[in-house]
Amino acid sequence: MIPNAMPPFDFGLGETADALREQVQRFAADRVAPIAAELDRTDRFPRELWPKMGELGLHGITVEEEYGGSGLGYLEHVIAVEEISRASAAVGLSYGAHSNLCVNQIRRNGNEDQKKRFLPKLISGEHVGSLAMSETGAGSDVASIKTNARRVGGDWVINGGKMWTTNGAQADWMCVLANTGDGQAHKNKSLIVVPMKTKGIEIVKKLNKLGMRASDTVQTFFDEVKVPVRYTIGQPGQGFIYQMQQFQEERLWAGAGTLMGCDRIINATIEYTRGRTVFGKPLLDNQVVHFRLAELKSEVEALRSLVYRACEEYLAGKDVTMLASMAKLKAGRLRREVSDSCLQYWGGAGYLWDSPVARAYRDGRLGSIGGGADEVMLQIIAKLQGNMPRLGNR
Repeated sequence: MIPNAMPPFDFGLGETADALREQVQRFAADRVAPIAAELDRTDRFPRELWPKMGELGLHGITVEEEYGGSGLGYLEHVIAVEEISRASAAVGLSYGAHSNLCVNQIRRNGNEDQKKRFLPKLISGEHVGSLAMSETGAGSDVASIKTNARRVGGDWVINGGKMWTTNGAQADWMCVLANTGDGQAHKNKSLIVVPMKTKGIEIVKKLNKLGMRASDTVQTFFDEVKVPVRYTIGQPGQGFIYQMQQFQEERLWAGAGTLMGCDRIINATIEYTRGRTVFGKPLLDNQVVHFRLAELKSEVEALRSLVYRACEEYLAGKDVTMLASMAKLKAGRLRREVSDSCLQYWGGAGYLWDSPVARAYRDGRLGSIGGGADEVMLQIIAKLQGNMPRLGNR
């Protein structure tokens, strides 16, 4: 039980969602939270958790039962991300990359053979999946990727390099975005499932990150890597469109992954400042401290409402590009604001590498960079508002 946790607001998510939250919360508290500090300290991906999460059905929440999934919706997936991220932001990141960027991409756009071939072991947790999209010169700018795949008979032959690939050191399969034609940038890309044991793949290095250290991130090179054309997800040339669609989901779970982590740090800071005596009284008794913590909690609840509203509209079949971008923007900034403010109240203890608030500070900084930087989110929102500068304006 989290100290000082206020009773959760009832968003009317339904019995299934509430039961799933309780189940994942128990799992995260029992299995993830106890090893979170050790994973961060040793820079270790917790592969042993993947089959256990598979047993709970967490990897295939959105996948139909005939392929081994739970047959639930995206709302339930968001709840699972929330609760795992409460225990460890890094494990939550890896879980989202596996279950959303890889599993859900195959579920949504793959053909029958691909679903039967790839999904069962990804859903069981026997295999780990990842998405290889970003490159050294193309992160949020997907249209600028250089990795290419040329067709030779019934195979794609892939050449190029990928950067910032989450789960890359552990992955059994990567969904690789590559240029497969010479046409327009948004019509010449394809998503291809690539087995990581294929000849010509080299993981150059595991990146030594500031935070999210339990989530493996790598740089990968592809040198004449040959895979069957039948491993193309969906239609050739549609990879850019598929990736744009997936961004909506990725940015929603980025928002969801922020919620419980911020709650956890705020609650831990309340406990710490209540027990820390400064000038003869608890630090928490200072108005500037308890007012600031109240303000931060209000911001978290505002973000929660935004995330759930966006999920509801997404499940109703609406375009939530603006709402998802707003949630991602707000989440990245709020992570930084909460962790920085709380670290200040921990004083020197908060500046220690192993302190929970320092880990939140390091982990949270990625929120404004990965999955679309703050500036890209603002550009999307401004464009959809219709207030971007027009040619000729000065």
